Amino acid sequence: MGAGLIGRRHIQHILAEPAAELTAVVDPGDAGREIAARNGVPWHASLRDLLAAGRPDGVVVATPNQVHVENALEAVAAGVPVLVEKPIADDPVEGERLVAAAEAAGVPILVGHHRRHNPIMRAAREIVASGRLGRIVAVNALFWLYKPDDYFGPAWRREPGAGPVFLNLIHDVDNLRYLIGEIVAVHAVESNAVRGHAVEETSAIILQFASGALATVSVCDTVVAPWSWEMTTGENPAYPQADEACYLLAGTEGSLSLPKLEVWSNAGPRSWWEPLQRARLGVAPEDPLALQIRHFAAVIRGEEAPLVSGREGLRTLEVVAAIKRASATGQRVILSPPAGS
Repeated sequence: MGAGLIGRRHIQHILAEPAAELTAVVDPGDAGREIAARNGVPWHASLRDLLAAGRPDGVVVATPNQVHVENALEAVAAGVPVLVEKPIADDPVEGERLVAAAEAAGVPILVGHHRRHNPIMRAAREIVASGRLGRIVAVNALFWLYKPDDYFGPAWRREPGAGPVFLNLIHDVDNLRYLIGEIVAVHAVESNAVRGHAVEETSAIILQFASGALATVSVCDTVVAPWSWEMTTGENPAYPQADEACYLLAGTEGSLSLPKLEVWSNAGPRSWWEPLQRARLGVAPEDPLALQIRHFAAVIRGEEAPLVSGREGLRTLEVVAAIKRASATGQRVILSPPAGS
């Protein structure tokens, strides 16, 4: 569902994945009709039309953010497993409505936080879980890059809800939750001092984790810099790659930089007087969007549980909403414990 930029990338990976088959394209626009014809599959203007023609095994919801919940609820009502692009919803209340409906119906939802499928993230999670770094105490994460003026041509990109916190940082928040655990409180302040749009361009954030770890996160889309997941990982070939780090995780026994997967530790006793040694771990690069489609096929077959469940996607959205609330009020925002915790 949805034949926009991300929808076309999903179609590309479905066609390339032996475990999946593209059976239809749902999009009310001419682009959807053309893409369906090009790939030799039926076109439908709505999911209702598709369901009338036959129930699919699964649906990828790659429609505009504002209709993610509506579209996914329609699939859930038909008993069809859903891969819904991030964010799972525009706001946590609507996200909870979708997640609750899917849980009640027993229909799996996989949320499109595709970076969790990246081999870099999986290796980093294994390093953290192994205890090699000791107890994670401090984290630094950067999203610094420059979005050119023409990016802001569409009016919605200059309006609240379209700033880098909601559009970009949501990925980084999900990554940090995957590596370190639940976030229980946030502080934040934001600015639009350069462009003056009605949306933030810079945000400085402190995240407090249930483990006691603290993260400082700096977000800015109006600086010329290489320190972001987009610019350092090579995950998306649309971005030039820099040999730099965007995340630093510091523990009582060692530290880790991402995406380089460099582990720093003392060769002898732990001390600032002792020399540090560096070990760099190598992983074979794989496209996380391709891995996500392969995983979704396994979820549909009932062989795997969603790596990013509806409940997980909702929790990440709740953290981002709390960041925006903290910026607006100037107050520390405490998050309610996740459902079932």
